Amino acid sequence: MSQLRATKPGLLVCTAVCIFIFIYLRNLTPEEAEEEPTHPAVVECGFYPDELCSALFEGKEAAPQIAKFCRNPHGSEILAHLHRPGNCSRISQELHFITRPLSAEEASFSLAYIVTIHKELAMFVQLLRAVYVPQNVYCIHVDEKAPKKYKTAVQSLVNCFENIFISSKREKMAYTGFRRLQADINCMRDLVHSKFQWNYVINLCGQDFPIKTNKEIIHYIRSKWKDKNITPGVIQSPSIKSKTSQSHLEFSPEGDIYVSPNAGFKVEPPHNLTIYFGSAYYVLTRKFVEFVLTDIRAKDMLQWSQDIHGPERHYWVTLNRLKDAPGSTPNAGWEGNIRAVKWRNKEGTVHEGCKGKNKTQGSSLVA
Repeated sequence: MSQLRATKPGLLVCTAVCIFIFIYLRNLTPEEAEEEPTHPAVVECGFYPDELCSALFEGKEAAPQIAKFCRNPHGSEILAHLHRPGNCSRISQELHFITRPLSAEEASFSLAYIVTIHKELAMFVQLLRAVYVPQNVYCIHVDEKAPKKYKTAVQSLVNCFENIFISSKREKMAYTGFRRLQADINCMRDLVHSKFQWNYVINLCGQDFPIKTNKEIIHYIRSKWKDKNITPGVIQSPSIKSKTSQSHLEFSPEGDIYVSPNAGFKVEPPHNLTIYFGSAYYVLTRKFVEFVLTDIRAKDMLQWSQDIHGPERHYWVTLNRLKDAPGSTPNAGWEGNIRAVKWRNKEGTVHEGCKGKNKTQGSSLVA
């Protein structure tokens, strides 16, 4: 009996602690609940493993096993760099950002990037680090509904780089639809008024990752698209339009052509524009961006786009087909598709998985 009396207070204390932990976890704020997950430590083998990437694309048998063992540090390690007190030089060094142009050619040809983000902070840092060079300029659109801690961490990183800034106007839920389109427009306004000069602008989302170096991207633009915009897309035939009653996008049997979710438009497009359908991702000349921000047709189409599904898949390609638009490509189709995507649920039907360069789809700048 005495042993039971001695144990009883301990049981009560243990029960009280358990109840407190349960209540605390249940009442976590959304910001606390959305902390990045931790990841097990992995071997660091360099931040730009070109040889490993080449081996993966060539389908070498040992490459996948090496990739599993030898990864870039991510997750909790990257977050620790952002949250640990220290100066910007330490952050730049420990996160391995490039600090000087890697060639004279790159130094004389600057790119602008628009990156829209709302989650997965560590993945965004890896993307930014991969595309960052000091001669480029980067506009980061942080979703207005992102957690406060997420915004603070991004701001801390951005503050360390003169050529990276957060969009002056932010949209809510800007990862699809009209708000996604407006987020790009907001960044474009900031970019044309920035003190940095740039030749082309490329848009990305926070879950993208480049498969080409900065130099290779420049070569691609200069060799095939000099002074031209890249906006893959086509006019849809009536037979395809008749099948577009669904509210989401589908792949065609060819695997690289999308179907618009708009079975028809309630209101005719302004200025009798011929509406094209294509990719939401682009490479645009600076002159074309200035055209988009000032031309009455572009402004009216932006207003019209508020009432349609997936306007970001219509807007850029339609304006780039205008013959008098700077850098326009009126006769281009899906040529120049800059984004390689293989959806996991399409493996076995649209594609055969990621097994080397002979089975990849498209010739893309980013994936």
